[in-house]
Amino acid sequence: MTLVKDSVMTSLESVKDPEIDTVSVIDLGMVEDVSFEDGHVSVKMLPTFMGCPALEIIQKNVEEALYKVEGVDSVEVKFINNPPWTSDRITEQGHVRLREFGIAPPPTHSDSGEWHVDCPYCGSTYTTMENIFGPTACRSILYCKGCKNPFEAMKPVSTIM
Repeated sequence: MTLVKDSVMTSLESVKDPEIDTVSVIDLGMVEDVSFEDGHVSVKMLPTFMGCPALEIIQKNVEEALYKVEGVDSVEVKFINNPPWTSDRITEQGHVRLREFGIAPPPTHSDSGEWHVDCPYCGSTYTTMENIFGPTACRSILYCKGCKNPFEAMKPVSTIM
């Protein structure tokens, strides 16, 4: 049983975000709970943003990956909203992989509610917000005044606002 559970977790690490193919659902902290009993795997996941259009794709990809695990006969993937997902759930490896993709990982919230990110390309702290509304609900567009590149950043999401 431990071998199957380990294989399930390894399989989940292989499921990438459909929009950012360097980070897995594990890297993003989307997996809240995994249970395995008598060949049935149940996975509870947290959506990063309500209404994210990638949730159906993520669910399908998780199911497909888990059905490949020896000993898994049935799979249930359920998105839950409690506890809410926060950007603090992104792993350190997730931060590295976001930078590899050219997206700045989310910062932690400051007491003032303002946030700042460093450039994922050159590491410069000299960046400015170009548009809080990025290509998706979870990202913003920034500009690095050091290397002169525009880049995206994951928006910080916290339960303390």
